[in-house]
Amino acid sequence: MSTLPKIAWIGLGIMGSPMSENLIKAGYQVTGFTLEQDKLDRLAAAGGTAAGSIAEAVKDADVVITMVPASPQVEAIAYGPDGILQNTRSGALLIDMSSITPQTSVDLAKAAKDKGIRVLDAPVSGGEAGAIEAVLSIMVGGEQTDFDTAKPILEALGKTIVLCGPHGSGQTVKAANQLIVAVNIQACAEAVVFLEKSGVDLKAALDVLNGGLAGSTVLTRKKDNFLGRDFKPGFRIDLHHKDMGIVTDAARNVGATLPVGAVVAQLVASLRAQGDGGLDHSALLRAVERLSGAQV
Repeated sequence: MSTLPKIAWIGLGIMGSPMSENLIKAGYQVTGFTLEQDKLDRLAAAGGTAAGSIAEAVKDADVVITMVPASPQVEAIAYGPDGILQNTRSGALLIDMSSITPQTSVDLAKAAKDKGIRVLDAPVSGGEAGAIEAVLSIMVGGEQTDFDTAKPILEALGKTIVLCGPHGSGQTVKAANQLIVAVNIQACAEAVVFLEKSGVDLKAALDVLNGGLAGSTVLTRKKDNFLGRDFKPGFRIDLHHKDMGIVTDAARNVGATLPVGAVVAQLVASLRAQGDGGLDHSALLRAVERLSGAQV
């Protein structure tokens, strides 16, 4: 019998499915629940166990990991008679890897403490590719002892794993991450349109730019999206719109001004309003093309 902790995984989407599979590959016993049957079938095919409900998934778990889209979904799966807090044993560790508001994480930790459940907020950066390759950056908020317990599990999912402070700190750092990523994608998109309209070999230009100070993980990951106009979602505009709302609201609460971030947040919102919310966030290129007179 394995001495590794038993894990319940709630939320098997674009990120959750490959992440849970990496834990299975690392030898963990994973029981999962999500709303889509095909995702449960995928988990079972990878060697995990599909549960019929949240309560069934978490009842024997030492560690519960959640990866759902936003604060309302976290609250829906955590609270109530059928939720995580009501059905998870006292002493278990809940690691929420969703990207939500810092206050939602603080409130969840407080409610869980009343049930004897420890909590870490541990949002990630790296997108679908990072999830598949287990090279995610994981920013964590919570207690040091709980972080130490969780670290071997997180090391099966990511490469850079850092405790950033108390509950909510991971979400605050993730909000800053999303601000940087959105502004970076926007700058890359504007450069792509500028280069193409100037008649430059786009692939050659992006290669040389990425080798200098203008280079970035964003450009490395999204270069092929730009070149091939391939906007299959790795991280959807809808979710980045949510995240830009989180960072602008959090910044307002602490008195930080984000002038460029505010503009990019509106550009993300406009792209979503034009029906592109289901596309990858590299589709910010489409917004720049429209503004530059292209029909897309």
